[in-house]
Amino acid sequence: MTTITFDTYKFIQKLKDSGITEPQAKAILETVQEAHETADLVTKQYLATSLAETKLDIIRWVAGLLIAQAVIVAALVKLL
Repeated sequence: MTTITFDTYKFIQKLKDSGITEPQAKAILETVQEAHETADLVTKQYLATSLAETKLDIIRWVAGLLIAQAVIVAALVKLL
């Protein structure tokens, strides 16, 4: 996983400059940090790999179903 760089000092300064007190700014900072730590973030590469694997699974299922359908049709034609 990748790490997100976060300048906490700059964040607190922006909040203080907008009129928020320092204790409030620190509380907001802690909340934002907790949200970042608990978020399940994925990289683009991981997502692309997962999508490729899923597509391959779907192709395998569809191919298997097509083969099964062909076998069933062939068996029914033989019976007639």
